[in-house]
Amino acid sequence: MENSQKQRNKARKARVMRIRKKVRGTAERPRLTVTKSNKHLYAQLIDDVNGVTLKGVGTLSEAHKTLDIKGDDSSSARIKAAKQLGTELAEFAKSINIDTVVFDRGRWKYHGIIKALADSAREASLKF
Repeated sequence: MENSQKQRNKARKARVMRIRKKVRGTAERPRLTVTKSNKHLYAQLIDDVNGVTLKGVGTLSEAHKTLDIKGDDSSSARIKAAKQLGTELAEFAKSINIDTVVFDRGRWKYHGIIKALADSAREASLKF
C-alpha cells in the first residue's frame, strides 16, 4: 500500500514539473496558478523572476467568507466561487497594468472549476 501511494505522489510531482518547466511568470506577464483541495480553491499571480506573489485569493480567505462552499457539495456553488475568484484576480491585474498572464493549471485537468476560473478571468479582459 505504501509503495502505490509513493508512486502516485511521484507521478503527481512529475505532472506538475512537466508543466512548470514550460510555464514561467515575469513581472510583465505573471503566472496565474490554480490549486484546489476537496473543499477550497486558491489562485495566485506569481512573478517567478523576482520570486514574489503579487496577489493570492482563495475561498478560505477572509474576503470570501460569503463563498461558503465548505459544506456545499454542489458543483454550481463551487463554479460560482471559481468565477468570482477569477474576476477578482483579473481586476487586480488590471489595476497594476497587467493585461496578459501565463496560466498554470498545475496537475489539474482543464475542466470544471479550473475552467470556470480561467473563463471568468478571460471575460474580465485578462489574456492568456
